[in-house]
Parts: sequence; structure tokens; C-alpha cells
Amino acid sequence: MITAAALVLGIVGCVAAAQQGSNAPADVSGHWTIYARNPNGSSDTKSLDMKQSGNELSGHFKGPNQSGGIEGSINGNHITLRTKTREIMRFWGTVDGDTIRGGFGIQGKHGEFEAKRTSE
Repeated sequence: MITAAALVLGIVGCVAAAQQGSNAPADVSGHWTIYARNPNGSSDTKSLDMKQSGNELSGHFKGPNQSGGIEGSINGNHITLRTKTREIMRFWGTVDGDTIRGGFGIQGKHGEFEAKRTSE
């Protein structure tokens, strides 16, 4: 016979497991093409090659004027990155499968972007 206490503990355990699963980081490893609307109104394409270890991100950024490493993190489907470039860029956004949408900043100015995971 199952006691009320055992039933409550079982339900609490299931809820905790479900909540942990929902906070699992989205998989963002791979090659991404970024379509950016820059702070000055122009548009361009940038790229990211991301590696993921749990919540930690690393890899390489390439834009029209600079390239270098990246570092960042992902919590659930919320991503933040910064470039290790001459002019540091910061990206933040939301992951939805093979798409990331969000904003970025460079030298105190902000733009918007949409990134698509591609095979290169």
C-alpha cells in the first residue's frame, strides 16, 4: 500500500525532474550564419562556429571587419556571447531549434540579428 507521504514525495520528485529538464541548455553547437541589422541601419552577414560544453560556449566569430574567438553561455534557450576581437561585440537572444533571434551591441550601439544553423 502506498502512503500519502510516499505519493507526495513521488509527485515532488517528478515535478523537480521536469523542471530540471526544462532548464537544460539548448544545443547550439555547429556553424551559424548571422543576418544582422547594424546600428547604422546597414545589413551584413557574420558567422559563428560554436562549441558547447554544458552551459559554456566557445568557438570562432567572423564578421566583415574582424574575427576572433568567442565565449558565452546558454541557460535553457537564452544565449549570451561576447567576441574576443579588437572591438568586442556582445550578443544576446533566444534559441528556437536552428534559429537564434536577438540583439547585439558594439561600442555602445545596438542592432538586431537572426542566426540560422547551417552546414557551412
